[in-house]
Amino acid sequence: MGFVFQDFNLVPTLTAIENVMLACDYAGIGGKQARQAALEALGLVGLADRADHKPSELSGGEQQRVAIARALVNKPEIILADEPTGNLDSERSAEVLALFRQFNREHGQTIVLVTHDSEVGEACDRIIRMRDGRIRDYGQRVEVPAIAAALVPVLA
Repeated sequence: MGFVFQDFNLVPTLTAIENVMLACDYAGIGGKQARQAALEALGLVGLADRADHKPSELSGGEQQRVAIARALVNKPEIILADEPTGNLDSERSAEVLALFRQFNREHGQTIVLVTHDSEVGEACDRIIRMRDGRIRDYGQRVEVPAIAAALVPVLA
């Protein structure tokens, strides 16, 4: 299982590639294999050229993409993502959603994401709307693996 946290949860003293390699370490993958996998994952999110930068040297959007690379690096069956496009501009958001779709189709990964953005939700196969911690309604059901979004309304 891979996780994309809304607040990135990157280790500030580690470089982007080292942050991604942490997931490899937890999976028992080390050395050159972990470094290669991490560099490949960073390439998938457009950050191979920023691999040796620490989080403080990256923009918020770049930090979010490092967090996404960390979630993808071990090609998990399920990815849970909390506002994975929340800190990205519309172009990068579309790229991230396309990447999730690619991994869904090519690797059979199920992606469950939480978003307040209805456009992000519309890009998903299934939408589950929640209010006050309870399911309010849900959209079309598709076979797993799928990309699903839980849309949580923004409180004014």
